[in-house]
Amino acid sequence: MKFPSRLIALALVAVLPLLSACGPKDAATETPAPVTAAPPAEVAAPAAVAATPAAAETAPAAPVTATPPAGPEPVAGTDYTEIDAGQPYAPQAGKIEVAEVFGYTCPHCAQFEPLITAWKRKQPADVQVTPVPAAFGGYWITYARAFYAAETLGVMEKSHDAVFNALHVQHSLELNSTPEQIGAFYAKYGVDAKTFASTMSSFGVETKLNRAKQFAVRSKVEGTPSLVVAGKYLVSVDQRGYDVMFNTVEHLVARERAAMSGPAK
Repeated sequence: MKFPSRLIALALVAVLPLLSACGPKDAATETPAPVTAAPPAEVAAPAAVAATPAAAETAPAAPVTATPPAGPEPVAGTDYTEIDAGQPYAPQAGKIEVAEVFGYTCPHCAQFEPLITAWKRKQPADVQVTPVPAAFGGYWITYARAFYAAETLGVMEKSHDAVFNALHVQHSLELNSTPEQIGAFYAKYGVDAKTFASTMSSFGVETKLNRAKQFAVRSKVEGTPSLVVAGKYLVSVDQRGYDVMFNTVEHLVARERAAMSGPAK
């Protein structure tokens, strides 16, 4: 039986009062941050979760007009951190990058994912939301490799939500799952399990992994989820809530858009 993706999002949002972040300490202890409110049993439907990103990517998006942000103006040092000599992760001409630094093994990222997906759909064409897996160590690196292997093999978009679901709802994947076990999971999305496992340790994936590590270090990312705007501003989650986080990002995006357009004539 399939369930609407909205139910999955609502179940994950039910645990948002935890508003915290995952970070390197979690990799050291091999124990994820606790989730005290479990999603209802009916949302553990992998087919519904897996279908969400594929549908989102294939459905034509209606053009969105940029509008001025409505919330309070963010304050440097409180709402965001300026990144000295920062650079976007994957710059594109005419685009304002919002890099989402996340970890599949981070329960807070699992809660955040439906929110960033919904926010992304509301953005104008000049905003590019780019997922960047954190590789703090231990199982973080394993699942960052899985992300890039899935990207390399063309199954990342349709499997992305399902990996969160498998780790945090179904528990069909574990923190310490081997590449072979992870490959068997991704085989459900049309790739050979052995090919997937070997791709995880390929030169191409290693290159992408190192680039992601360098980006996180350069951007001073210490926990997930974090958003990096245009490579210049780090916005991290705090106890004030995700609405504050998105408000800050929207103001910073508007700032970058104004800078790109140049002075008024």
